[in-house]
Amino acid sequence: MLLPYHSKKFIEAGCDEAGRGCLAGHVFAAAVVLPADFKNEILNDSKQLTENQRSQLRIIIEKEAISWAVKTVSNSEIDQINILNASFLAMHRAIDKLRIEPELLLIDGNRFTSYDGIPHHCIVKGDGKYMSIAAASVLAKTHRDEYMRNLHAEFPQYRWDSNMGYPTKKHREGIEKFGITPYHRKSFRLLPHQLELPFYQSTKTS
Repeated sequence: MLLPYHSKKFIEAGCDEAGRGCLAGHVFAAAVVLPADFKNEILNDSKQLTENQRSQLRIIIEKEAISWAVKTVSNSEIDQINILNASFLAMHRAIDKLRIEPELLLIDGNRFTSYDGIPHHCIVKGDGKYMSIAAASVLAKTHRDEYMRNLHAEFPQYRWDSNMGYPTKKHREGIEKFGITPYHRKSFRLLPHQLELPFYQSTKTS
């Protein structure tokens, strides 16, 4: 069972990211402040939920949270500052947009860069331990999946509607056949035998 809070004394915001291991697209992060009495029997680490459950929870969280925000760091920024720093930056940007200033940050994972002097706790597998982190994981995941489906309409060859930019066989086959798009993370190893990859060449005619 998920814990409702780390400490009753503070206004807590749970933070989590989605898309860190992807080969393409932005990394997303969410920050969520839940009411102290928030309850939901389904809420869990987003990876443990079905797509339908995540969609249902997104509606509930966005309606019932005291405050929530989802922000991104682009693939070009990721290439400049690396994915770890980009994940922290995305969380910082999400915290920036909360309507209420948290007094304690609960971070999924084991590392974080301090935000504006607010105390934080890094919690390994925190999205399976605390409600606010689980809620953040659901929002980050659902917002990112929606974004990747929109990109799929532009670049269907990579099957981003199903792999969401992760390094699946279909995704890598698309890279090998068509090259890379402006959304690919060029600092990542996109193919096992990667040397130099061409940019995507559209087959559309005007």
